[in-house]
Amino acid sequence: MTVPTPTPHTTPEGRSLGEVLKQRWPTALAIALSVPGMIGGGSEDLADTVGGFGEALPLLPLLYLIVNQTGRPRATWPVLGAGLAVMVALRMQDAVAPSTVFVALALVLLVWGAVRGTPHGPATFGVQAAGAVVFGALALVGLAVDPDLGRYLVAAGWFFHGVWDFVHLKLDKVVARSFAEWCGVVDVLVAVELLFLV
Repeated sequence: MTVPTPTPHTTPEGRSLGEVLKQRWPTALAIALSVPGMIGGGSEDLADTVGGFGEALPLLPLLYLIVNQTGRPRATWPVLGAGLAVMVALRMQDAVAPSTVFVALALVLLVWGAVRGTPHGPATFGVQAAGAVVFGALALVGLAVDPDLGRYLVAAGWFFHGVWDFVHLKLDKVVARSFAEWCGVVDVLVAVELLFLV
């Protein structure tokens, strides 16, 4: 058996760079969108950056809860699109913080799941509920404390949600695999930005 000799446009396994990028498009997209300053909008103010990422953090476990309740991983990307649209709309008004709305929606879904059950069963629902509570708490506490401390709490929330995504990617459960990969990379890069680039 002969081993293919890598060329500048192939990997050691003989796959072209295009094939690798096609397979890893969620990672490539996450990195492309995560150019320093792009995720945080380029704000150099620590309080603004922590506030923005803290307000967005509860959307992540909420998305998992919604998709878990539908029982349809293919709904992940449309749910993300709807969630981002809601976030943009909420940021355009001053009446209620996005994090408050997302935490309230998560509580409604938790009650609904506890009463009606879920497609993936009580064990998976329990894990999703725990994630919603932990990530929601990190976001709310991170927003409530001084931005210097809040930065670490919100960064921890984003980092551990990235770990959460990669575990879901490995288990191939609840959300679409492409989303879990994309979100995991974005989450870790957001944590790095919060800790080192702001």
